[in-house]
Amino acid sequence: MKTITSTEIKKYESRYRARLINSLSGAKSANLIGTKSLSNQENLCVVSSCFHLGADPALMGVIFRPAVVERHTFENIMETKYFSINHINSSIVKQAHQTSARYPREVSEFNATELNPEYIDEFNAPFVRESLLQIGLELKESQHLSINKTELVIGEIKFVRVPEDFIQPDGFIDLFAANSQAVTGLDCYHSLNQGERLSYAKPDQPAHVLNLDGTIQKK
Repeated sequence: MKTITSTEIKKYESRYRARLINSLSGAKSANLIGTKSLSNQENLCVVSSCFHLGADPALMGVIFRPAVVERHTFENIMETKYFSINHINSSIVKQAHQTSARYPREVSEFNATELNPEYIDEFNAPFVRESLLQIGLELKESQHLSINKTELVIGEIKFVRVPEDFIQPDGFIDLFAANSQAVTGLDCYHSLNQGERLSYAKPDQPAHVLNLDGTIQKK
């Protein structure tokens, strides 16, 4: 086992350090965030920093990197208050990854990557038509994190679009069926295996293996 101290980490070349530290938290969700500016310029960016924040109210958080360069997605969210989160699937991994390129503000990543924007009702942000799990959010709070100058954005889920048969009777969503991808580090994308569900953990009972629909598997 190799031990790497904080002193050594600080001495690493910046891109090496970024890849190393980004790998430490393990697999993360791979998503595309869709926004639109006040002048109706569409924007799309790949993120691995979306996370569940609470179910009542239904909240999700996203961390954006420091604004040392233009952050079109973050700026659009601050201006319009709306954004979409779209799961990346294996058929659009390369296109999704390409959205991380630093395109000029006037260039839509939808056009640059040949992904298709989709608008739902009067919601003021584009979704990715190719995504099988789409989430529409409204900005509720943002915080500047002084420790590293990143930005925390908290959105309330206004609606979710997902094929009905992906939702199990107990509310569990089958992300394997949705072909959702995970990402490790900055650039390694993974397909999900069909996972194993376990029963609610209690101190005096062993966990039971569940079927996909939440019922206990028979031995």
